[in-house]
Amino acid sequence: MHILRHYFISLLLLSVLPIEAQSTSVTVLYDDRFLLHDTGAGHPEKPDRLGFIVQHLKKHKTISPKLRWPTFSAATREHLLSVHQASYLDLLDAELQQLTPARPYLTLSTGDTVISKKSLEVAKLASGAAMAGIDAVMQHNSKSAFALVRPPGHHATADRGMGFCIYNHVAVATRYAQKRYGVQRVLIVDIDVHHGNGTQDIFDEHDSVFYFSAHQHPLYPRSGRPTEKGHGKGEGYTINVDVPVGSDEAIILKALNAQLEPAMQRFRPELILVSAGLDAHQSDLLGGLSYTDAGYAAIAQKLVTLANQYAQGRTVWVLEGGYVPENNASAVEAILQVLIDQ
Repeated sequence: MHILRHYFISLLLLSVLPIEAQSTSVTVLYDDRFLLHDTGAGHPEKPDRLGFIVQHLKKHKTISPKLRWPTFSAATREHLLSVHQASYLDLLDAELQQLTPARPYLTLSTGDTVISKKSLEVAKLASGAAMAGIDAVMQHNSKSAFALVRPPGHHATADRGMGFCIYNHVAVATRYAQKRYGVQRVLIVDIDVHHGNGTQDIFDEHDSVFYFSAHQHPLYPRSGRPTEKGHGKGEGYTINVDVPVGSDEAIILKALNAQLEPAMQRFRPELILVSAGLDAHQSDLLGGLSYTDAGYAAIAQKLVTLANQYAQGRTVWVLEGGYVPENNASAVEAILQVLIDQ
């Protein structure tokens, strides 16, 4: 009887302990509806770039058991208004109405982003996935979360969609963390081959968000020079690093150690978000860098170390670019293995 009592007490404790106390799980936010964003034949931002990652992870014998896949809801207009102008959201709705069976695609008037019938619905769900990642780490379901989403978001400014992006998921998630959980200081690290001009612009004058980006230069959108360091209250809260074409991960790793780490000793982030662009991978279709899977793992390890030092281990990764499905899958695997082992 005594043994049975201890057995049931143990079960009860396990039922109320956060998942991180029970296992080293990572929360993955994915929904098959992300595949419904149709960009047309031949477009590099295609469903396979995401679907291949998910198929790979679910078949992976060692990583798959360590992942949790909760359901989540789309971002609301109120959530989107935390970073986007109402006039821009209205413009998107109006342009969506221009689609017809005879005209199933159009390019946004604000920039080089193709939308189709389901695109706005899918993009809102992607922002919701990033927000659900915030919930997961702030509610102690796991230390880290990875939102496997499309379309990407980091080029979207407050009033403009561009660069395949409609809503800025990382920015929406950042504001959600600050409003919902009272997080005072957020670090955003952008590892995409392209500069996240939208994210930088949205937080350019804010001292509650620190933005770091290491990106290929010269390359679209040709912003993100090292002289861009923020304005007003946000001056000094932006670090941009130029990475020359052909480079491997050595430059970003050096910058994380020599520039970001000292800055974080002063900033002391309570949460780290990562714009996880995988198009810096060697042989990507739209980039000219040569990051390896081991390089992505090393980047993840550095960010985990910072998170453990300042942010109770909390990191939320949001997929951005990456246009070779096999590369995306192997890079995500390398990153997740580090997050699982943290």
